[in-house]
Amino acid sequence: MLERLGDEWTLLIIQRALLGATRYGDFAAQLPISHAVLTARLRSLTGEDLLVRHEYRTNPSRSEYLVTPRSRSLWPMLTSIWEWERRWVSDHVQPLPTMRHRECGAAFAPVTTCRACTKPVADNEIQASWGPSGSWERSVPATNNRRRSAGRRAGAALLFPQTMSVIGDRWAFALLVATFVGIARFTDLQAQLGAPPGTISARLSVFTAEGILVTDDDGRYRLTDKGRAFLPVLVTALQWAQRWYPDADGPAVVLTHTGCGQRFVPMLVCDQCAAPLRGPDVLTAP
Repeated sequence: MLERLGDEWTLLIIQRALLGATRYGDFAAQLPISHAVLTARLRSLTGEDLLVRHEYRTNPSRSEYLVTPRSRSLWPMLTSIWEWERRWVSDHVQPLPTMRHRECGAAFAPVTTCRACTKPVADNEIQASWGPSGSWERSVPATNNRRRSAGRRAGAALLFPQTMSVIGDRWAFALLVATFVGIARFTDLQAQLGAPPGTISARLSVFTAEGILVTDDDGRYRLTDKGRAFLPVLVTALQWAQRWYPDADGPAVVLTHTGCGQRFVPMLVCDQCAAPLRGPDVLTAP
């Protein structure tokens, strides 16, 4: 999942496609992206079945890029990213717009609920355990990821700057997941993830600087309110990954909602009308 989605341009192209962009010119006009990067990303997205290229004119040849079931089902993750960045991150070039729910017409925020009992859930109500195919070894990279420099990030006018600090780097993603399941000390994080000390230190520095983690008097790393609010992104990303990249041995991670004791499957609802959200009903507020 992170190999395919741990790139902001990929996420932004899919977001634009879900909002109606289909042609090369649409993406080029709506995103601050170079033609070389856009061409490369569209090629990789079609190769990974996240978009399908459809030739709608032959003379001269003209094509459009249409969403697939695989990319269409990313809307919960993208909606969760949109809400987290809009609420918790202030350093956007332009403020992110609010979301409007087509069904009730109101500006809204998504609420993460349990599909089994339909009640809202908090991070301390979800218990995670490894499934038959899961392990830290499977969840972290075999080699170090090369992080993008701050200059590249700023120069590209990126729209999801702090989200990409997490999902744009597989060590960072694994480390944040570890803090959600209660691993709090530097030495324990290093031992569980098997990462070099410098790798752990660098990622922790980013997360503390961005207000996602904080250290207590005992030197433990704790999630802040901002960090805990990232939970919907993590669980919707996991849901998508386990749907589209299943393992024959079974799921990598099993989530349980302690409030009802059932297997936890996230469901987003509108905080205004409480109706379950559907991708086509999530609009940009005027």
